[in-house]
Amino acid sequence: MKPSQTAETQAKFGPLDWALSVGMALTWGSSFLLIDIAIRNFHSAVVPFGRTGFGVLALLLFPSARKPIAREHWPRLLVLGFTWMALPFLLYPLAEHTVSSSITSMMNGALPVVVAVVTAIWVQVLPSPRRIIAVIIGFSGIALIALPSISHGTAADTKGILLLIVALLSYAVAINVARPLQAIYSPANLMLYVEAVAFTISAPFGLWGITQSTFNFASLGALALLGVLGTGFAFVLFALLNQRAGTMRSMIPTYFTPVVGAILGTAFNNEPLLILSVVGMLVVIFGAWLTSKPEPLQNA
Repeated sequence: MKPSQTAETQAKFGPLDWALSVGMALTWGSSFLLIDIAIRNFHSAVVPFGRTGFGVLALLLFPSARKPIAREHWPRLLVLGFTWMALPFLLYPLAEHTVSSSITSMMNGALPVVVAVVTAIWVQVLPSPRRIIAVIIGFSGIALIALPSISHGTAADTKGILLLIVALLSYAVAINVARPLQAIYSPANLMLYVEAVAFTISAPFGLWGITQSTFNFASLGALALLGVLGTGFAFVLFALLNQRAGTMRSMIPTYFTPVVGAILGTAFNNEPLLILSVVGMLVVIFGAWLTSKPEPLQNA
C-alpha cells in the first residue's frame, strides 16, 4: 500500500461541511435513544421496516429524488440496501436489548476506525500517518466516554457488542460500495432508491414483527422520527458530505454521536455523566478536528 494523496483529502473542510456534520451528529446521536423507545413496544424487526418506510415517504417529497436509476446500477443498489440499511438497522435494536443506548452510541463512534481499515483494504491505499493518529485519538476519546458507564454497571454483554461490531463492518462496506454511484446521482436520488430496496428486504420480517408488537404512540413517534430524520434526511446529508469531503472525513459526524448519545442518556435514561466522560468528549472533538484538516502535500 502507498499513502493516499487525492484531491478530496486536499480540500478544506469548510463551514457547510461542518454544518452537515453537526446536523448528522445531532440526528444520529439521538437515534440510539429513539431505538430504545421504539423497542419498548415494537419487535426489533419492525425498526428497519418502519425506519426505511418513513424514510422513503420523506424523500418522495423531493421531485429530484424520484429520477430513475440506470438498470446496470441496480445490483449495486441491492448490495447497498442490505449492507447500508436493512442489516445494520436490524442489528442495532437487537443489540439494544442488552446494551444501553449510551454504550451503543459510544460503540458507533468507532465507525471511523472501522471505515479506515476497510477503506484501506478496499482501495489498497494507506491513510497518511497523521490521519491514522487522528483516528486513534478519536477512538481513545470514545473509550474514555465508555469507561465510566461500564464501570458503573451499565448493561452490556458480549452478544450485543458483537452485533454492533457486525453493524459497523456493514456500514464500512456500504460506504465504499456507494462511492461510484455517489459520483453519478444526487444524494436524495440515490438514498431514495437505497431506502426503497432496504424497505423491500425488511418487509417480510417486519410485517411478522408487527404481529409480535403492541401499539404505543411514543414508540410509533420514535420510529417516525428515526425514519424521517435519521434515515431520510440525515442519510442524504451524509451522502452529500461523502461526496464533498471523501470517505474518511465523512466519518467526522460519528465522532460526535457519542457526545449526543451520552447527554441524552443522562437526561432521559438517568445514566451518569462523569468527569472522565467529559474529558473523553473533548478528546473526541480534538480527533475530529485533526481528521477534518487537509492532508499535507507529499512529494511523488
